[in-house]
Amino acid sequence: MAVKLNQLSLRDLFAVILPAVFIAGLAFWAAAQFIKPAPPHTLTISTGGEGGGYQRFAARYHEIFARYDIDLVALPSAGAIENVARLRDPNFAIDAAFVQGGTARLREGDDLQVLGAFYYEPMWIFYRNGLQPKNAKEGDPTVEELTTLMQLKGRRVAIGGEGSGTQSLALELLSANGIDRKNTTFINEGGMGLVERLSNGSLDAVMVVGPTESALVWTLLFSSHAKLMSVAHAEAYSRRMPSLSHLTLPRGAIDLVRDIPPQDVQLLAPSSTVMVRGDTHPALVGLLMQAAAEVHGEPGVFQRPGEFPHAAHSEFPLSSEATRFFTSGKPFLQRYLPFWAATLVDRLVVMLVPLIAILLPLFSYAPRLYAWRVRSRVYRLYGELKFIESELLDLPDQRTQDEWLQRLDTIEKSANLLPMPVGFTDMQYTLREHIALVRTAVLRRPALPTMPT
Repeated sequence: MAVKLNQLSLRDLFAVILPAVFIAGLAFWAAAQFIKPAPPHTLTISTGGEGGGYQRFAARYHEIFARYDIDLVALPSAGAIENVARLRDPNFAIDAAFVQGGTARLREGDDLQVLGAFYYEPMWIFYRNGLQPKNAKEGDPTVEELTTLMQLKGRRVAIGGEGSGTQSLALELLSANGIDRKNTTFINEGGMGLVERLSNGSLDAVMVVGPTESALVWTLLFSSHAKLMSVAHAEAYSRRMPSLSHLTLPRGAIDLVRDIPPQDVQLLAPSSTVMVRGDTHPALVGLLMQAAAEVHGEPGVFQRPGEFPHAAHSEFPLSSEATRFFTSGKPFLQRYLPFWAATLVDRLVVMLVPLIAILLPLFSYAPRLYAWRVRSRVYRLYGELKFIESELLDLPDQRTQDEWLQRLDTIEKSANLLPMPVGFTDMQYTLREHIALVRTAVLRRPALPTMPT
């Protein structure tokens, strides 16, 4: 009997638990659809030309990513224009790219996001030492230095390679001054080879966009064959072209001992950023933001400590991870846990919160459902007992005493065989007492005469 009772109690438990487990599994599956997989161990970023600022910064990012066992792969490119084209090409396997502000326009169907402004990327205009305006006499010491882009008209000007952000901005600035390929010789080249060409006189000017530390800029700043143009209309350009900022390179900021530059220099600068695809893993985007803060948050010639990175106006939407970083800084869990542990917990939380919201009420209801199933068996017998009692009161002569007692015996036998957990046995004993009360009422009534045969 004990075995049978246990088996029947287990049947009640399974009848309640199995639907709950099914609903929980369904909720688990539904929540899992909204969880991104674990972060990949590789992030590929498109940079720029050899020796350029993008490659230099990518190398520093690589060191930071290596701390978290993630390999940052840097792919050289012609520059910002090619980088954007790579991001838009679904067949090109990259996750992120350095992009110069103002070089890309939002297109319909673009699934690209920016991470804010990372650093200033000045437009440096170097011209050959000794080069003077067209109407000046060669070697005349009274002639001022070149200070406007108009003075480059008719010259041989290197504007950067095809697909570079340098060429895009150079053409925009020169066009604003009425300078084009019809009246000026444009050299579609970039890189360290321009240093030699400027020094041997085969070039008159070099336009290059990049940080101070880029190889070409740094070399030309210290070259005796090149002079840096201070753009007289820098503030006017920044008002007419919102993607540009007016910067001042203070006297001696590059080298105090050599007094480089020898006077304050007015420059124009777009802000550089990193752009990512919409499907780039959020955890890796978060690491990019942390790397940017470490690398670009340092003080420099053009920025104070902590000035970069920051949110900036752009046609492209700001990544939600970047927004969160600018608002709250480093993710909460990563402040206390290793990166991989924090990402695991973060993913589990995303899944467990909706699960808990479903499972708590579900499992709080399960005990009540179990109790209802057990009590329902007793209530069914009470229904039969009540029916007999009603008949006994309303139609006492309908059955013989033996028939009444036989029906009560049947109910009592069923009550004795009920599979009742220990916590509910009081109901079983109470039912037996009530059966006994009805039996007493039956016995008090005189037996009906037996029908003659």
